[in-house]
Amino acid sequence: MKILLLCSAFNGLSQRAWLGLRDRGHQVTVRTVTDPQEIAAAAAATDPELILCPFLRQRVPEAVWRRHRTIIIHPGPEGDRGSSALDWAIMDAEPAWGVTALQATGELDGGPVWGTRVFRMPSDPPRKSTLYNTEVSDAAMSLLGEVVAKAEDPGFTPRLQDRRAVTVRPLARQADRAFSWGEPTARILRRIRAADGRPGVHTELAGVPVAVFDGHPGEASAGEPGTIAARGRGAVLVRTGDGALWIGQARRLAPEAPGTTVKLPAVLALGDRVREVPVAAVPPALREIGYRRVGRVGWLQFAFPNGAMSTGQCRRLAAAVRHAAAQDTAVLVLAGGEVFANGIHLGVIDAHADPAAEAWRNIIAIDDLCREIIGCTGQVVVAALAGDAGAGGVMPALGADEVIARDGVLLNPHYRRMGLYGSEYWTYLLPRRAGEDQARRLTTGCEPIGAAEAAELGVVDRLVGGDRAEFAGTVLDHATALTADAAALVRRKQAARDADEQRRPLETYRVRELAEMSQDIFDDRHGFAGARRAFLTGHAPGPAPEPPVLPVPRLPGMTPVG
Repeated sequence: MKILLLCSAFNGLSQRAWLGLRDRGHQVTVRTVTDPQEIAAAAAATDPELILCPFLRQRVPEAVWRRHRTIIIHPGPEGDRGSSALDWAIMDAEPAWGVTALQATGELDGGPVWGTRVFRMPSDPPRKSTLYNTEVSDAAMSLLGEVVAKAEDPGFTPRLQDRRAVTVRPLARQADRAFSWGEPTARILRRIRAADGRPGVHTELAGVPVAVFDGHPGEASAGEPGTIAARGRGAVLVRTGDGALWIGQARRLAPEAPGTTVKLPAVLALGDRVREVPVAAVPPALREIGYRRVGRVGWLQFAFPNGAMSTGQCRRLAAAVRHAAAQDTAVLVLAGGEVFANGIHLGVIDAHADPAAEAWRNIIAIDDLCREIIGCTGQVVVAALAGDAGAGGVMPALGADEVIARDGVLLNPHYRRMGLYGSEYWTYLLPRRAGEDQARRLTTGCEPIGAAEAAELGVVDRLVGGDRAEFAGTVLDHATALTADAAALVRRKQAARDADEQRRPLETYRVRELAEMSQDIFDDRHGFAGARRAFLTGHAPGPAPEPPVLPVPRLPGMTPVG
Protein backbone atom coordinates (compact mmCIF):
# COMPACT_ATOMS: atom_id res chain seq x y z
CA MET A 1 0.00 0.00 0.00
CA LYS A 2 1.16 3.54 -0.76
CA ILE A 3 1.27 5.30 2.61
CA LEU A 4 2.12 8.87 3.58
CA LEU A 5 3.37 9.28 7.14
CA LEU A 6 2.78 12.83 8.37
CA CYS A 7 4.53 13.94 11.57
CA SER A 8 5.41 17.13 13.38
CA ALA A 9 8.78 15.61 14.24
CA PHE A 10 10.46 12.38 13.25
CA ASN A 11 10.36 11.19 16.85
CA GLY A 12 10.72 7.68 18.23
CA LEU A 13 7.15 6.63 17.48
CA SER A 14 7.30 8.06 13.95
CA GLN A 15 10.55 6.20 13.34
CA ARG A 16 9.09 2.95 14.66
CA ALA A 17 6.04 3.43 12.43
CA TRP A 18 8.17 4.09 9.35
CA LEU A 19 10.36 1.05 9.95
CA GLY A 20 7.45 -1.23 10.86
CA LEU A 21 5.38 -0.33 7.81
CA ARG A 22 8.36 -0.70 5.48
CA ASP A 23 9.13 -4.10 6.96
CA ARG A 24 5.57 -5.17 6.09
CA GLY A 25 6.24 -4.34 2.45
CA HIS A 26 4.41 -1.02 2.19
CA GLN A 27 5.65 1.95 0.18
CA VAL A 28 6.07 4.59 2.88
CA THR A 29 6.91 8.27 2.45
CA VAL A 30 7.65 10.39 5.52
CA ARG A 31 7.04 14.12 5.62
CA THR A 32 7.76 16.37 8.58
CA VAL A 33 5.24 19.21 8.41
CA THR A 34 4.76 22.44 10.33
CA ASP A 35 1.57 23.94 8.85
CA PRO A 36 -1.54 23.04 6.78
CA GLN A 37 0.10 24.20 3.57
CA GLU A 38 2.93 21.70 3.99
CA ILE A 39 0.40 18.96 4.74
CA ALA A 40 -1.50 19.73 1.54
CA ALA A 41 1.72 19.87 -0.49
CA ALA A 42 2.90 16.52 0.89
CA ALA A 43 -0.41 14.85 0.03
CA ALA A 44 -0.43 16.33 -3.48
CA ALA A 45 3.16 15.26 -4.14
CA THR A 46 2.70 11.65 -3.03
CA ASP A 47 -1.01 10.94 -3.81
CA PRO A 48 -1.18 8.22 -1.12
CA GLU A 49 -3.76 5.50 -0.66
CA LEU A 50 -3.62 6.09 3.09
CA ILE A 51 -2.30 8.88 5.33
CA LEU A 52 -1.18 7.96 8.85
CA CYS A 53 -0.43 10.56 11.52
CA PRO A 54 1.32 8.93 14.51
CA PHE A 55 2.54 12.28 15.89
CA LEU A 56 0.95 15.36 14.37
CA ARG A 57 0.22 18.63 16.18
CA GLN A 58 -1.43 20.40 13.22
CA ARG A 59 -4.99 19.99 11.94
CA VAL A 60 -5.26 18.19 8.61
CA PRO A 61 -6.90 20.46 6.00
CA GLU A 62 -10.36 19.47 4.81
CA ALA A 63 -9.18 19.25 1.20
CA VAL A 64 -6.71 16.54 2.28
CA TRP A 65 -8.92 14.35 4.50
CA ARG A 66 -11.80 14.46 2.04
CA ARG A 67 -9.55 13.20 -0.77
CA HIS A 68 -7.36 10.76 1.20
CA ARG A 69 -8.28 8.49 4.12
CA THR A 70 -6.39 10.09 6.97
CA ILE A 71 -5.98 8.34 10.32
CA ILE A 72 -4.91 10.18 13.46
CA ILE A 73 -3.28 8.25 16.31
CA HIS A 74 -4.63 9.97 19.43
CA PRO A 75 -2.84 9.22 22.75
CA GLY A 76 -6.07 8.82 24.68
CA PRO A 77 -8.94 6.33 25.04
CA GLU A 78 -12.04 6.49 22.90
CA GLY A 79 -14.07 9.59 23.76
CA ASP A 80 -11.06 11.62 24.94
CA ARG A 81 -10.50 14.76 22.92
CA GLY A 82 -7.83 17.42 23.08
CA SER A 83 -4.14 17.92 22.44
CA SER A 84 -2.91 17.43 26.04
CA ALA A 85 -4.26 13.94 26.63
CA LEU A 86 -1.29 12.51 28.50
CA ASP A 87 -0.76 15.64 30.58
CA TRP A 88 -4.32 15.48 31.96
CA ALA A 89 -4.22 11.70 32.41
CA ILE A 90 -1.20 12.00 34.71
CA MET A 91 -2.39 15.10 36.57
CA ASP A 92 -5.84 13.59 37.13
CA ALA A 93 -4.44 10.23 38.28
CA GLU A 94 -6.41 8.25 35.71
CA PRO A 95 -6.27 4.51 36.60
CA ALA A 96 -6.36 3.42 32.95
CA TRP A 97 -5.64 5.11 29.65
CA GLY A 98 -5.46 4.23 25.99
CA VAL A 99 -4.64 5.06 22.39
CA THR A 100 -7.25 5.45 19.64
CA ALA A 101 -7.05 5.51 15.85
CA LEU A 102 -9.50 8.10 14.48
CA GLN A 103 -10.34 9.12 10.94
CA ALA A 104 -9.70 12.81 10.37
CA THR A 105 -12.80 14.97 9.96
CA GLY A 106 -13.62 18.60 10.61
CA GLU A 107 -14.13 17.84 14.32
CA LEU A 108 -10.98 17.56 16.45
CA ASP A 109 -10.61 13.93 17.62
CA GLY A 110 -14.26 13.43 16.71
CA GLY A 111 -13.98 11.22 13.64
CA PRO A 112 -14.95 7.56 13.19
CA VAL A 113 -13.01 5.00 15.21
CA TRP A 114 -10.69 2.53 13.43
CA GLY A 115 -9.43 0.87 16.58
CA THR A 116 -8.45 1.42 20.19
CA ARG A 117 -6.18 0.00 22.87
CA VAL A 118 -6.49 0.35 26.65
CA PHE A 119 -3.77 -0.12 29.28
CA ARG A 120 -3.46 0.34 33.02
CA MET A 121 -1.58 3.40 34.20
CA PRO A 122 1.42 2.82 36.49
CA SER A 123 0.59 3.30 40.17
CA ASP A 124 3.59 5.58 40.59
CA PRO A 125 2.92 8.75 38.54
CA PRO A 126 4.83 8.23 35.28
CA ARG A 127 6.86 10.86 33.50
CA LYS A 128 4.95 11.94 30.40
CA SER A 129 7.90 11.12 28.15
CA THR A 130 8.24 7.67 29.71
CA LEU A 131 4.54 6.94 29.31
CA TYR A 132 4.65 8.08 25.68
CA ASN A 133 7.76 6.04 24.84
CA THR A 134 6.51 2.83 26.47
CA GLU A 135 2.80 2.02 26.86
CA VAL A 136 1.59 4.64 24.37
CA SER A 137 4.11 3.80 21.64
CA ASP A 138 3.58 0.05 21.99
CA ALA A 139 -0.20 0.51 21.76
CA ALA A 140 0.17 2.88 18.79
CA MET A 141 2.31 0.40 16.88
CA SER A 142 -0.24 -2.33 17.46
CA LEU A 143 -2.99 -0.01 16.25
CA LEU A 144 -1.09 1.01 13.11
CA GLY A 145 -0.89 -2.61 12.01
CA GLU A 146 -4.64 -3.00 12.58
CA VAL A 147 -5.42 0.22 10.70
CA VAL A 148 -3.44 -0.79 7.62
CA ALA A 149 -5.08 -4.23 7.57
CA LYS A 150 -8.53 -2.60 7.74
CA ALA A 151 -7.58 -0.11 5.03
CA GLU A 152 -6.79 -3.04 2.73
CA ASP A 153 -10.20 -4.56 3.42
CA PRO A 154 -12.76 -3.04 0.99
CA GLY A 155 -15.60 -4.15 3.25
CA PHE A 156 -14.39 -2.34 6.38
CA THR A 157 -16.36 0.65 7.70
CA PRO A 158 -15.18 2.53 10.81
CA ARG A 159 -17.77 3.05 13.55
CA LEU A 160 -19.00 6.40 14.79
CA GLN A 161 -18.09 7.58 18.28
CA ASP A 162 -20.63 7.50 21.09
CA ARG A 163 -21.14 11.21 21.64
CA ARG A 164 -22.63 10.56 25.07
CA ALA A 165 -19.22 9.45 26.35
CA VAL A 166 -17.01 12.32 25.18
CA THR A 167 -14.60 14.23 27.40
CA VAL A 168 -13.14 17.37 25.85
CA ARG A 169 -9.93 18.42 27.56
CA PRO A 170 -8.38 21.84 26.92
CA LEU A 171 -4.77 22.45 25.99
CA ALA A 172 -2.77 22.20 29.24
CA ARG A 173 -1.17 25.57 29.90
CA GLN A 174 1.19 26.69 32.63
CA ALA A 175 -1.78 27.99 34.63
CA ASP A 176 -3.18 24.45 34.68
CA ARG A 177 0.16 23.01 35.79
CA ALA A 178 0.86 25.65 38.44
CA PHE A 179 1.51 24.64 42.04
CA SER A 180 2.71 26.13 45.30
CA TRP A 181 5.61 24.47 47.09
CA GLY A 182 3.39 24.53 50.20
CA GLU A 183 1.06 21.96 48.62
CA PRO A 184 1.31 18.19 49.26
CA THR A 185 4.28 16.44 47.66
CA ALA A 186 2.09 13.99 45.73
CA ARG A 187 0.16 16.78 43.96
CA ILE A 188 3.33 18.66 43.00
CA LEU A 189 4.94 15.46 41.76
CA ARG A 190 2.03 14.71 39.43
CA ARG A 191 2.24 18.17 37.89
CA ILE A 192 5.96 17.93 37.31
CA ARG A 193 5.79 14.45 35.81
CA ALA A 194 2.88 15.43 33.58
CA ALA A 195 5.14 18.03 31.94
CA ASP A 196 8.31 15.90 31.76
CA GLY A 197 10.24 16.09 29.41
CA ARG A 198 8.23 19.02 27.88
CA PRO A 199 7.45 21.78 28.65
CA GLY A 200 8.30 21.52 32.36
CA VAL A 201 6.46 23.42 35.10
CA HIS A 202 7.25 27.06 35.79
CA THR A 203 8.21 27.89 39.35
CA GLU A 204 11.02 29.56 41.27
CA LEU A 205 14.07 28.01 42.93
CA ALA A 206 16.63 29.97 44.94
CA GLY A 207 15.12 33.17 43.59
CA VAL A 208 15.53 32.05 39.96
CA PRO A 209 12.52 31.58 37.61
CA VAL A 210 12.84 28.07 36.18
CA ALA A 211 10.96 25.25 34.53
CA VAL A 212 11.46 22.06 36.57
CA PHE A 213 11.64 18.42 35.50
CA ASP A 214 12.58 15.00 36.85
CA GLY A 215 10.91 15.04 40.27
CA HIS A 216 11.40 12.34 42.93
CA PRO A 217 10.09 12.19 46.53
CA GLY A 218 12.64 12.88 49.26
CA GLU A 219 13.01 13.75 52.92
CA ALA A 220 14.28 17.03 54.34
CA SER A 221 14.59 18.85 57.64
CA ALA A 222 11.80 21.22 58.58
CA GLY A 223 11.81 24.54 56.82
CA GLU A 224 9.95 26.95 54.58
CA PRO A 225 8.33 25.25 51.56
CA GLY A 226 10.18 26.11 48.38
CA THR A 227 13.58 26.43 50.06
CA ILE A 228 16.41 24.15 49.02
CA ALA A 229 17.52 21.76 51.74
CA ALA A 230 20.29 19.87 49.96
CA ARG A 231 21.95 19.05 46.66
CA GLY A 232 23.48 15.91 45.24
CA ARG A 233 24.35 14.32 41.87
CA GLY A 234 23.22 17.46 40.07
CA ALA A 235 19.78 17.52 41.76
CA VAL A 236 18.36 19.81 44.46
CA LEU A 237 16.07 18.84 47.34
CA VAL A 238 13.17 21.29 47.70
CA ARG A 239 10.91 21.42 50.75
CA THR A 240 7.16 21.00 50.19
CA GLY A 241 4.06 21.31 52.33
CA ASP A 242 4.41 17.81 53.76
CA GLY A 243 7.90 16.65 52.81
CA ALA A 244 10.33 17.32 49.99
CA LEU A 245 11.02 16.66 46.33
CA TRP A 246 14.29 16.13 44.53
CA ILE A 247 14.38 18.10 41.28
CA GLY A 248 16.85 16.55 38.86
CA GLN A 249 16.61 18.94 35.92
CA ALA A 250 15.78 22.61 35.47
CA ARG A 251 15.75 25.24 32.76
CA ARG A 252 16.17 28.95 33.50
CA LEU A 253 13.32 31.06 32.15
CA ALA A 254 14.82 34.53 32.28
CA PRO A 255 16.73 35.45 29.09
CA GLU A 256 20.38 35.35 29.99
CA ALA A 257 23.66 34.46 28.36
CA PRO A 258 23.51 31.95 25.48
CA GLY A 259 23.39 28.40 26.73
CA THR A 260 21.83 29.08 30.13
CA THR A 261 18.19 28.60 29.10
CA VAL A 262 18.41 24.93 28.10
CA LYS A 263 17.46 21.98 30.29
CA LEU A 264 20.35 21.12 32.62
CA PRO A 265 21.04 19.28 35.86
CA ALA A 266 19.34 21.51 38.43
CA VAL A 267 22.55 22.33 40.31
CA LEU A 268 24.19 23.48 37.09
CA ALA A 269 21.13 25.50 36.07
CA LEU A 270 21.07 27.32 39.43
CA GLY A 271 24.83 27.84 39.58
CA ASP A 272 26.08 30.07 42.38
CA ARG A 273 22.63 30.19 43.99
CA VAL A 274 23.16 26.70 45.45
CA ARG A 275 26.92 26.71 45.94
CA GLU A 276 26.62 26.80 49.73
CA VAL A 277 23.78 24.26 49.96
CA PRO A 278 24.91 21.09 51.79
CA VAL A 279 25.43 17.87 49.87
CA ALA A 280 23.24 14.87 50.72
CA ALA A 281 22.70 11.33 49.46
CA VAL A 282 20.14 11.09 46.67
CA PRO A 283 17.41 8.42 46.37
CA PRO A 284 17.99 5.34 44.18
CA ALA A 285 16.06 6.86 41.27
CA LEU A 286 18.67 9.61 41.01
CA ARG A 287 21.68 7.35 41.42
CA GLU A 288 22.63 7.15 37.79
CA ILE A 289 25.04 4.23 38.16
CA GLY A 290 24.76 1.08 40.26
CA TYR A 291 26.56 -2.26 40.44
CA ARG A 292 25.46 -5.59 41.89
CA ARG A 293 26.53 -9.20 41.65
CA VAL A 294 24.27 -12.10 40.85
CA GLY A 295 26.34 -15.24 41.20
CA ARG A 296 29.16 -14.99 38.65
CA VAL A 297 27.45 -12.15 36.77
CA GLY A 298 28.22 -8.51 37.40
CA TRP A 299 25.29 -6.20 36.57
CA LEU A 300 26.28 -2.59 35.89
CA GLN A 301 23.14 -0.48 35.61
CA PHE A 302 23.26 3.10 34.33
CA ALA A 303 20.47 5.52 33.49
CA PHE A 304 21.10 9.09 32.42
CA PRO A 305 18.23 11.52 31.70
CA ASN A 306 17.41 11.32 27.97
CA GLY A 307 20.51 9.19 27.51
CA ALA A 308 22.84 12.21 27.41
CA MET A 309 26.21 11.73 29.12
CA SER A 310 28.21 14.73 30.32
CA THR A 311 31.95 14.69 30.88
CA GLY A 312 31.50 13.86 34.55
CA GLN A 313 28.94 11.14 33.87
CA CYS A 314 31.22 9.50 31.29
CA ARG A 315 34.10 9.56 33.73
CA ARG A 316 32.00 8.03 36.52
CA LEU A 317 30.70 5.31 34.22
CA ALA A 318 34.21 4.54 32.97
CA ALA A 319 35.34 4.20 36.60
CA ALA A 320 32.39 1.89 37.26
CA VAL A 321 33.39 -0.29 34.29
CA ARG A 322 36.94 -0.49 35.65
CA HIS A 323 35.58 -1.50 39.06
CA ALA A 324 33.31 -4.14 37.54
CA ALA A 325 36.09 -5.49 35.34
CA ALA A 326 38.31 -5.94 38.40
CA GLN A 327 35.83 -8.26 40.13
CA ASP A 328 36.08 -12.04 40.01
CA THR A 329 32.86 -12.39 38.01
CA ALA A 330 32.83 -14.14 34.64
CA VAL A 331 30.27 -12.02 32.75
CA LEU A 332 29.68 -8.28 32.92
CA VAL A 333 26.31 -6.87 31.80
CA LEU A 334 26.11 -3.21 30.80
CA ALA A 335 22.42 -2.39 31.25
CA GLY A 336 21.10 0.99 30.18
CA GLY A 337 17.88 2.55 31.38
CA GLU A 338 14.81 3.88 29.59
CA VAL A 339 17.26 5.14 26.94
CA PHE A 340 20.47 3.16 26.62
CA ALA A 341 22.59 6.18 25.64
CA ASN A 342 22.55 9.11 23.22
CA GLY A 343 26.17 10.22 23.43
CA ILE A 344 27.61 13.52 24.64
CA HIS A 345 25.52 15.98 26.68
CA LEU A 346 24.68 18.83 24.31
CA GLY A 347 22.96 20.86 27.04
CA VAL A 348 25.92 20.88 29.41
CA ILE A 349 28.20 21.71 26.47
CA ASP A 350 26.01 24.61 25.34
CA ALA A 351 25.76 26.04 28.86
CA HIS A 352 29.53 26.10 29.37
CA ALA A 353 31.43 29.37 29.15
CA ASP A 354 33.56 27.74 26.45
CA PRO A 355 31.30 25.23 24.64
CA ALA A 356 34.02 24.04 22.27
CA ALA A 357 36.39 23.22 25.12
CA GLU A 358 33.65 21.38 27.01
CA ALA A 359 32.61 19.47 23.89
CA TRP A 360 36.21 18.33 23.50
CA ARG A 361 36.41 17.22 27.13
CA ASN A 362 33.13 15.34 26.72
CA ILE A 363 34.36 13.56 23.59
CA ILE A 364 37.59 12.56 25.30
CA ALA A 365 35.64 11.24 28.30
CA ILE A 366 33.22 9.15 26.23
CA ASP A 367 36.14 7.81 24.17
CA ASP A 368 37.79 6.74 27.43
CA LEU A 369 34.58 4.96 28.43
CA CYS A 370 34.48 3.05 25.14
CA ARG A 371 38.13 2.11 25.51
CA GLU A 372 37.44 0.61 28.95
CA ILE A 373 34.66 -1.54 27.45
CA ILE A 374 36.68 -2.66 24.43
CA GLY A 375 39.67 -3.37 26.65
CA CYS A 376 37.75 -5.46 29.20
CA THR A 377 39.30 -8.77 28.15
CA GLY A 378 39.03 -10.56 31.48
CA GLN A 379 35.26 -11.06 31.33
CA VAL A 380 32.58 -11.62 28.73
CA VAL A 381 30.84 -8.26 28.28
CA VAL A 382 27.15 -8.12 27.34
CA ALA A 383 25.37 -4.87 26.41
CA ALA A 384 21.64 -4.93 27.21
CA LEU A 385 19.54 -2.42 25.27
CA ALA A 386 16.09 -2.15 26.81
CA GLY A 387 15.73 1.29 25.20
CA ASP A 388 16.90 3.22 22.17
CA ALA A 389 20.44 4.39 21.45
CA GLY A 390 21.66 7.17 19.21
CA ALA A 391 24.84 8.76 17.87
CA GLY A 392 27.81 8.17 20.17
CA GLY A 393 25.55 6.30 22.57
CA VAL A 394 25.44 3.33 20.21
CA MET A 395 29.18 2.74 20.36
CA PRO A 396 29.58 1.77 24.05
CA ALA A 397 27.16 -1.07 23.31
CA LEU A 398 29.08 -2.17 20.22
CA GLY A 399 32.25 -2.35 22.29
CA ALA A 400 30.75 -5.32 24.14
CA ASP A 401 31.22 -8.94 23.07
CA GLU A 402 27.49 -9.48 22.71
CA VAL A 403 24.67 -7.00 22.15
CA ILE A 404 21.17 -7.98 23.27
CA ALA A 405 18.31 -5.67 22.30
CA ARG A 406 14.62 -5.62 23.15
CA ASP A 407 12.58 -6.09 20.00
CA GLY A 408 11.34 -2.68 18.84
CA VAL A 409 14.38 -0.73 20.04
CA LEU A 410 15.68 1.93 17.63
CA LEU A 411 19.30 2.66 16.81
CA ASN A 412 20.51 5.87 15.16
CA PRO A 413 24.26 5.24 14.74
CA HIS A 414 25.07 8.49 12.95
CA TYR A 415 26.31 12.00 13.74
CA ARG A 416 26.17 14.11 10.59
CA ARG A 417 22.84 15.86 11.31
CA MET A 418 24.65 17.43 14.25
CA GLY A 419 27.56 18.42 12.02
CA LEU A 420 29.98 15.93 13.56
CA TYR A 421 32.23 13.26 12.12
CA GLY A 422 31.86 11.14 15.25
CA SER A 423 34.26 9.41 17.61
CA GLU A 424 33.91 6.65 20.26
CA TYR A 425 36.00 4.28 18.09
CA TRP A 426 33.13 3.99 15.60
CA THR A 427 35.51 3.49 12.67
CA TYR A 428 36.68 0.31 14.42
CA LEU A 429 33.45 -0.92 16.01
CA LEU A 430 30.90 -0.49 13.21
CA PRO A 431 32.94 -2.07 10.35
CA ARG A 432 33.94 -4.91 12.66
CA ARG A 433 30.29 -5.83 13.11
CA ALA A 434 28.46 -4.66 9.99
CA GLY A 435 31.19 -4.47 7.35
CA GLU A 436 32.62 -1.40 5.70
CA ASP A 437 29.80 -0.72 3.22
CA GLN A 438 27.08 -0.91 5.84
CA ALA A 439 29.12 1.20 8.26
CA ARG A 440 29.33 3.89 5.63
CA ARG A 441 25.59 3.66 4.92
CA LEU A 442 24.63 3.81 8.58
CA THR A 443 26.77 6.85 9.34
CA THR A 444 25.99 8.87 6.22
CA GLY A 445 22.37 7.89 5.51
CA CYS A 446 21.08 9.34 8.79
CA GLU A 447 18.24 6.85 8.97
CA PRO A 448 17.16 4.86 12.03
CA ILE A 449 17.33 1.10 12.06
CA GLY A 450 15.16 -1.17 14.13
CA ALA A 451 16.52 -3.92 16.34
CA ALA A 452 15.50 -6.57 13.79
CA GLU A 453 17.44 -4.92 10.97
CA ALA A 454 20.35 -4.31 13.32
CA ALA A 455 20.38 -8.05 14.03
CA GLU A 456 20.43 -8.84 10.30
CA LEU A 457 23.41 -6.50 9.88
CA GLY A 458 25.30 -8.02 12.82
CA VAL A 459 25.08 -4.84 14.90
CA VAL A 460 22.85 -6.70 17.39
CA ASP A 461 23.49 -10.35 18.29
CA ARG A 462 20.24 -11.33 19.99
CA LEU A 463 16.65 -10.05 20.00
CA VAL A 464 14.38 -10.43 23.02
CA GLY A 465 10.62 -9.82 23.06
CA GLY A 466 8.44 -8.79 25.97
CA ASP A 467 8.36 -5.73 28.21
CA ARG A 468 11.27 -4.13 30.02
CA ALA A 469 10.91 -6.15 33.21
CA GLU A 470 10.85 -9.41 31.25
CA PHE A 471 13.81 -8.22 29.20
CA ALA A 472 16.02 -7.73 32.25
CA GLY A 473 15.20 -11.23 33.51
CA THR A 474 15.93 -12.79 30.13
CA VAL A 475 19.27 -10.99 29.87
CA LEU A 476 20.28 -12.12 33.35
CA ASP A 477 19.36 -15.73 32.54
CA HIS A 478 21.41 -15.56 29.34
CA ALA A 479 24.39 -13.98 31.10
CA THR A 480 24.25 -16.67 33.77
CA ALA A 481 24.28 -19.36 31.08
CA LEU A 482 27.34 -17.73 29.49
CA THR A 483 29.33 -18.16 32.69
CA ALA A 484 29.65 -21.90 31.98
CA ASP A 485 31.79 -21.22 28.88
CA ALA A 486 33.22 -17.89 29.97
CA ALA A 487 36.82 -19.04 30.20
CA ALA A 488 36.87 -20.25 26.59
CA LEU A 489 35.01 -17.18 25.39
CA VAL A 490 37.48 -14.90 27.13
CA ARG A 491 40.45 -16.71 25.56
CA ARG A 492 38.96 -16.30 22.07
CA LYS A 493 38.15 -12.68 22.82
CA GLN A 494 41.70 -11.92 23.92
CA ALA A 495 43.13 -13.62 20.83
CA ALA A 496 40.82 -11.61 18.57
CA ARG A 497 41.73 -8.35 20.32
CA ASP A 498 45.47 -9.17 19.97
CA ALA A 499 45.01 -9.91 16.27
CA ASP A 500 43.13 -6.66 15.72
CA GLU A 501 45.85 -4.76 17.57
CA GLN A 502 48.50 -6.32 15.35
CA ARG A 503 46.66 -5.24 12.21
CA ARG A 504 46.04 -1.72 13.43
CA PRO A 505 46.49 -0.40 16.98
CA LEU A 506 43.22 0.65 18.58
CA GLU A 507 44.60 4.08 19.39
CA THR A 508 45.02 4.95 15.70
CA TYR A 509 41.25 4.85 15.19
CA ARG A 510 40.82 7.32 18.02
CA VAL A 511 43.57 9.62 16.77
CA ARG A 512 42.06 9.82 13.30
CA GLU A 513 38.52 10.36 14.61
CA LEU A 514 39.65 13.11 16.97
CA ALA A 515 41.53 14.84 14.17
CA GLU A 516 38.24 15.11 12.29
CA MET A 517 36.29 16.04 15.42
CA SER A 518 38.70 18.85 16.28
CA GLN A 519 37.71 20.61 13.05
CA ASP A 520 34.01 20.07 13.75
CA ILE A 521 34.27 21.34 17.32
CA PHE A 522 36.82 24.14 17.18
CA ASP A 523 36.46 25.28 13.57
CA ASP A 524 32.72 24.53 13.40
CA ARG A 525 33.22 23.43 9.80
CA HIS A 526 29.79 21.77 9.50
CA GLY A 527 27.66 23.94 11.79
CA PHE A 528 27.86 21.96 15.03
CA ALA A 529 27.22 25.05 17.19
CA GLY A 530 24.05 26.02 15.30
CA ALA A 531 22.75 22.46 15.01
CA ARG A 532 23.34 21.91 18.72
CA ARG A 533 21.51 25.10 19.64
CA ALA A 534 18.58 24.36 17.35
CA PHE A 535 18.25 20.84 18.78
CA LEU A 536 18.23 22.12 22.37
CA THR A 537 15.81 24.99 21.88
CA GLY A 538 13.59 23.57 19.14
CA HIS A 539 13.84 26.93 17.37
CA ALA A 540 15.56 26.06 14.13
CA PRO A 541 15.08 28.96 11.70
CA GLY A 542 12.67 28.03 8.91
CA PRO A 543 12.41 24.48 7.54
CA ALA A 544 14.86 21.90 8.87
CA PRO A 545 18.08 22.23 6.86
CA GLU A 546 19.51 19.40 4.84
CA PRO A 547 22.22 17.51 6.75
CA PRO A 548 25.72 18.83 6.02
CA VAL A 549 27.68 16.97 3.39
CA LEU A 550 30.54 15.41 5.28
CA PRO A 551 33.44 13.67 3.59
CA VAL A 552 32.81 9.96 3.07
CA PRO A 553 34.58 8.19 5.95
CA ARG A 554 37.52 6.18 4.73
CA LEU A 555 37.46 3.09 6.87
CA PRO A 556 40.23 0.51 6.85
CA GLY A 557 40.25 -1.24 3.49
CA MET A 558 37.73 1.11 1.89
CA THR A 559 38.12 2.29 -1.65
CA PRO A 560 37.63 6.08 -1.75
CA VAL A 561 34.53 7.14 -3.69
CA GLY A 562 34.28 10.33 -5.75
